[in-house]
Amino acid sequence: MTSAAIAQQIKGLVKDQQGKWLENATVSLLKVNDSSVVKLAVTSSEGKYSFNAPQPGSYLISVSHVGFAPAYSAPLEVAGYGEVSAPDLVLEKSTGTLGEVTVSGKKPIVEVKADKTILNVEGAINAIGTDALGLLRRSPGVLVDKDNNLSLAGKNGVKVYIDGKPPPLAGTDLANFLKAIQSAQVETIELITSPSAKYDAAGNAGIINIKLRKNKAFGTNGSINAGYSVGVYPKYNGGINFNHRSKGINVFGTYNCSYNKGNMLFKVYRSVLDTVFDNKTDASLLDKNHVFKAGIDFFLIKKIHLAG
Repeated sequence: MTSAAIAQQIKGLVKDQQGKWLENATVSLLKVNDSSVVKLAVTSSEGKYSFNAPQPGSYLISVSHVGFAPAYSAPLEVAGYGEVSAPDLVLEKSTGTLGEVTVSGKKPIVEVKADKTILNVEGAINAIGTDALGLLRRSPGVLVDKDNNLSLAGKNGVKVYIDGKPPPLAGTDLANFLKAIQSAQVETIELITSPSAKYDAAGNAGIINIKLRKNKAFGTNGSINAGYSVGVYPKYNGGINFNHRSKGINVFGTYNCSYNKGNMLFKVYRSVLDTVFDNKTDASLLDKNHVFKAGIDFFLIKKIHLAG
């Protein structure tokens, strides 16, 4: 006797007070216990969204859209199989008097454009404290399997770029590289399902372009970040960022390190005729990464001479 589990899906619909479907609304799947973001999605032209629930537990859904007040669902219980239909979420128009209006330049977490979807990490909930691979796990349309292989919109063979350039890494080396990049140093993640001709043809299955932050302020500055957590084993990460900028040149450098020790427990029970297979694997996994990046930008200043 063999049993197979199918990943449970959470599906729902977002609309406004008039009952019209809301397209390109940002939908977040959150854990009930700490409201941390598990996955992000964007509604379709029919206001629909769906998530593959990562594991059984209690979740809730939040929705935001420009010009509307955020909305939250009641807690949803995920058993690990089948499908969960979330109740429709209705967004109400933001209200307020003229004296209460504040002009804000903050970008939405997810922007949908004609040629790509952009995840603005600066505005992402719970972004600080995780790494670039963890951010990709939460990104809409991105799936990361147990071996850290990436797929985008259901397509395998996705090409990863850092600041518009492909790193000479693949497989486990690429995954370790992404784990060493702290989210605090990521500005945006561009998800390009149909790459233009400017990208390598090898990325026709999709491009994930991770743009790292560069300080745009003049002068010399830097920052230090660190994180620590304990599960079965302790984990930590840290990084240093340095930047010097003037009118004609920008010199920058980053260093990141991470220590990630985890535990994997895998059980298989199978019965075939008169034979029973009962297997248990308990393994410890260790990732230690060090990543350094440095560069120089030169700015060409155009001089305009006026005839007098």
